[in-house]
Amino acid sequence: MDIVYIRELEVRTIIGIYDWEREQKQLVSINLEMGADIAAAAASDSIENALDYKSVAKRLIDFIESSEFFLVETLAERIAEIVMQEFGVAWVKLQLGKPGAVTGSKDVGVIIERGTRN
Repeated sequence: MDIVYIRELEVRTIIGIYDWEREQKQLVSINLEMGADIAAAAASDSIENALDYKSVAKRLIDFIESSEFFLVETLAERIAEIVMQEFGVAWVKLQLGKPGAVTGSKDVGVIIERGTRN
């Protein structure tokens, strides 16, 4: 299996359990790995045969900016579902972080892996 990835995609959204977090958008950072067979795209040199990472990123940005989840766990699950269902990806590994959410740390968050990695 080949991997198509997006690193450090940063989006502002409403996320968190505290009142102040419900009032202002915060930055979330995403690292995404998607299992894909890139052979057809490489052979044809055509975007029509590729997993279009720009389309994936645009869809996720639109979704995340308009979301208002309490937990990063929920947001991570929804992102994985979108990637797998809408882009036909069989396997995804996602790291979702909230930079600066814990004093003294650079980042906190979750890493999830969904689907079958062949």
